[in-house]
Amino acid sequence: MTTRETLPVHVRVNGVEYGRAVESRLVLSDFLRDTLGLTGTHVGCEHGICGACTVMLDGQPVRSCLIFAVQADGAAVTTIEGLAEGGKLHPLQEAFSEHHGLQCGFCTPGMLFSALELLRDNPRPTDREIREGIAGNICRCTGYQHIVDAVRAASPHIARGPK
Repeated sequence: MTTRETLPVHVRVNGVEYGRAVESRLVLSDFLRDTLGLTGTHVGCEHGICGACTVMLDGQPVRSCLIFAVQADGAAVTTIEGLAEGGKLHPLQEAFSEHHGLQCGFCTPGMLFSALELLRDNPRPTDREIREGIAGNICRCTGYQHIVDAVRAASPHIARGPK
């Protein structure tokens, strides 16, 4: 019989503190989905290529399928469930809805976090810069133009505030 090593993980997810003992090989995406029940983090390729599992780790977008949960110990994680505040959608979420920037929704969490990071660094991106900013996310439904339109429409609202 083989014993699997478990390690303690303490993490703040969407403003809530969690402490769990997890196997050292558990990836962050599985921790969020299976351990914490936050299924908005989607798992696609499991190789960091598709971008569906992107979350914010200490304010930076990361592929949660490429990070072990123990690496997030002591960190703050924001998942798609934590993007909206006080029952009000984030401006990017509103823009994605208004501009049809989502269809099946599988890529949407990763697209939103990549777009958010882009707009934090570049509050008034060109369409080309938007395409470059979301290039690490694969969408099989939209053809990307509606996503670009949504990011452009949200940019004035993001430039005004944090998050």
